[in-house]
Amino acid sequence: MGERSDIPELRNFASSMVQAERLGIPVANVLRIQAGEMRTKRSQRAEEMAQKVPVKILFPLIFCILPVLFIVILGPAVISIFSSLSGK
Repeated sequence: MGERSDIPELRNFASSMVQAERLGIPVANVLRIQAGEMRTKRSQRAEEMAQKVPVKILFPLIFCILPVLFIVILGPAVISIFSSLSGK
């Protein structure tokens, strides 16, 4: 099963089960260890994805949100400056 699969986790699991059967190790211990390794890998993948988020959100922040924020904050000030310079 492990040799036919392209999934590394499945290959690792199958080889661990075969080795446990050959050595007479209880299957429960192998399953417990495999579950712990899978949890660790899933946690590492989640952390890696979380570290990539700031880079992906930078473009929309700079080109979509910040210009609107500047218009809302600086717009009234610019209008009052132009109205005072024009003498009204």
